[in-house]
Amino acid sequence: MRMVGVDVGGTFTDAVLYDDQSGELRWAKAPSTPADPARGVLAAVDRNDVDLGATDRFVHGVTIGTNAILERKGAPVWMLTTRGFRDTLEIARTNRTTLYDIKTLKLAPLVPRQRVIEIDERVLADGAVLRPLASAQIRAVAERLADEAPAALAVCFLHSYVNAAHEEAAAGQLREQLPGWFVCHSAEVLPEMREYERFNTAAINAYIGPLTRRYLEALTGLLRGRGYGGAVYLMTSSGGIVTAARAARFPVNTVLSGPAGGVAAAVHLGELLGLRNLITYDMGGTSTDVCLIENLATPVTSEQFIDGLPIRTPQIEINTVGAGGGSIAWIDSGNMLKVGPRSAGAVPGPACYGQGGEEPTVTDANLALRRLSPTLKLGGSVALDANLAERAVSRIARAIAGLDVPGAADGIVRIAVARMVSAIKEISVARGHDPRDFVLAAFGGAGPMHAAFIAEELEMSHVLIPLRPGNFCAFGALISDIRHDHVRTFRLALDAADLSAIEPGFASMEADARSAMMDEGMDPGRITTARAAGMRYLGQSWDLIVRLPDGSDAVAEMEQLFHEAHEQRFGYRAADPVEIVSLRVSAIGQVAKPELGAWAVAGTLASALRETRSAYFSGKELPVPVYLRDRLPCRARLEGPAIIEEMGSVTIVPPGWRAEVGRLGELQLTRREP
Repeated sequence: MRMVGVDVGGTFTDAVLYDDQSGELRWAKAPSTPADPARGVLAAVDRNDVDLGATDRFVHGVTIGTNAILERKGAPVWMLTTRGFRDTLEIARTNRTTLYDIKTLKLAPLVPRQRVIEIDERVLADGAVLRPLASAQIRAVAERLADEAPAALAVCFLHSYVNAAHEEAAAGQLREQLPGWFVCHSAEVLPEMREYERFNTAAINAYIGPLTRRYLEALTGLLRGRGYGGAVYLMTSSGGIVTAARAARFPVNTVLSGPAGGVAAAVHLGELLGLRNLITYDMGGTSTDVCLIENLATPVTSEQFIDGLPIRTPQIEINTVGAGGGSIAWIDSGNMLKVGPRSAGAVPGPACYGQGGEEPTVTDANLALRRLSPTLKLGGSVALDANLAERAVSRIARAIAGLDVPGAADGIVRIAVARMVSAIKEISVARGHDPRDFVLAAFGGAGPMHAAFIAEELEMSHVLIPLRPGNFCAFGALISDIRHDHVRTFRLALDAADLSAIEPGFASMEADARSAMMDEGMDPGRITTARAAGMRYLGQSWDLIVRLPDGSDAVAEMEQLFHEAHEQRFGYRAADPVEIVSLRVSAIGQVAKPELGAWAVAGTLASALRETRSAYFSGKELPVPVYLRDRLPCRARLEGPAIIEEMGSVTIVPPGWRAEVGRLGELQLTRREP
């Protein structure tokens, strides 16, 4: 089987090709093309010399929806809702996001009030119909919207999570009467209680729906034109893959598509190497994504925000900070040096790319420190200009008295590192985990360059850098299984006399999940399911997702598992009664995966030496050996300071650290004892 994985980043698009007959694994990068992402995808595929006609599986990580939300470039959205609930999105929640700023305004909703239409229908909290839905009202809405340019429409009725009949009828009628419109309803997107979160998640799905659907149709057409005849799969936020047809229907599930691939790949590599506790650190061109993995269990949550908007679909618990290789350094009004969140992106890119950028970035700073070589071509195609980098960094040096160019460059890197350290502390220290108990798994084009400095700040002693870290997220797309996540609101106190309804509830969901996966052609023998429950102390507003072990009396264990999860997350457990608020089932369809072969490079360390270059570390200019990673023999050890170059990434081994080449070609960095 030949399979291709692609990940679109803010600066580069990465592609991986694997052929299980020959064991060949090929990697390539191409500059991203934000105006037409499919062009960058095909460029990366072409650089791998891929015959799409002979390819069996194509998996794609996307940022289309994410960027549309962040840049507010989605489709105009109309919403139908129950009469009296027109202002649900406007009211949102009553909490203040900025506690001491009395002038703080709520974020504007994706659906302006003038595009919210009220309908005379009402379902009660127990699912009983108080006021039936009149098809004449829906027909009148369709006639009104027929004069508008085709856009997106979300149907969001009260209590549809328990009885979706009205939403389904309205959405079905509107799809017939408004061809060309993207129509969805809240119960199919997120069948959970809490009107604001459900309505907003459905609105996000509608907002990015037309754009995602057009992109996937265009990409599928281009792939078909190149001879590809298989299904097109997309990474989802929860770490699995789905068909393009399902992704086009529920694009909200792909908002964290790209970063999820890296986490999936890190779990896979950790399992192969026997490393069970990892903190993943994915630094690309525009942002850094971090995730804590304990005992190789990927943390999945339904309580995330994107640009201030709640999104409650299942997603890997990833913390993102605007610090990447293209993050711009600037001086604020207090004459303080800042880095990010604004990025130079792919166009024009860092100043050293020579494409018109003039502001200094983290990449420019590393080039000015000579940790990057001006003869190195990033991604195999982008040449670097050291003079342009130093000219850009000198703008910072001139603005702060006493700084020279190396000092300013070092300050830029240190501040970027501090921002990334803070992001890791949010998912570790702030949640009761000691980062010293974890291995830092660093990837992304810029991750290995800063990983040891981050580990040092966190007192971590072990850094893992996979083979081809710049393409690791694309590789993650290839090792990810097909995954469908299902949720159902189900409220029941665990001290209730009769808990027998839990098992039939799970069984029904598992049957539905298996059926949906088999409808897509999955072999029933390759489908497994996993259970979880949303639980909370009675009286709490929000719940924790608690995984339930396989093959055990889950009901008997549920309360104890919740107490343990609550204590881990918040530092205490209470004696209060515990209640279930939702049942969750994940259906996993196992697919063929690439196998990483043993690293077979032999020879001596000297054969991998490219040059010795002067570079700055801790304010000092030092002679530093530069090695080619592809020539490093298995089990080779080298002492820092050292630089290891490869296509798509550079690894820095600072003074006080050593690196060893592992059996799968990975680099394992460890701190030397003082």
